[in-house]
Amino acid sequence: MTASDGEATLVCSEAGGKTMDEPDSWRHMASAPKDGSRILVTIRASEQGPAEVDLAYWSHGDQFGGEGWRASDSSPGHIIEYAEPELKCWMPMPSANRTSMPSPWEGDDAQQLDGSGI
Repeated sequence: MTASDGEATLVCSEAGGKTMDEPDSWRHMASAPKDGSRILVTIRASEQGPAEVDLAYWSHGDQFGGEGWRASDSSPGHIIEYAEPELKCWMPMPSANRTSMPSPWEGDDAQQLDGSGI
């Protein structure tokens, strides 16, 4: 933790020393917005492939599928749903002037997210 003007700021070492209130920092899935807004998520590595980043949103359910995380490129009749354990962490959408997608978070499970491993 660092202190400035009497306030403590958590710094996540896995995020290159960035503070957690910066928009391009990975965060725990438990804090992800479930209001339908699009966010970036790290999908855990599995037997189907390495970890990757996808654009997803929380769906409250409809005639095409139940409540849960969906890939943003889902469409009626072709819903791509993610189970909670598949998703490692999230971050808000980066600014429009960013030139590339961020790399998947590759730190140890949740211990260092949001500075909790410090």
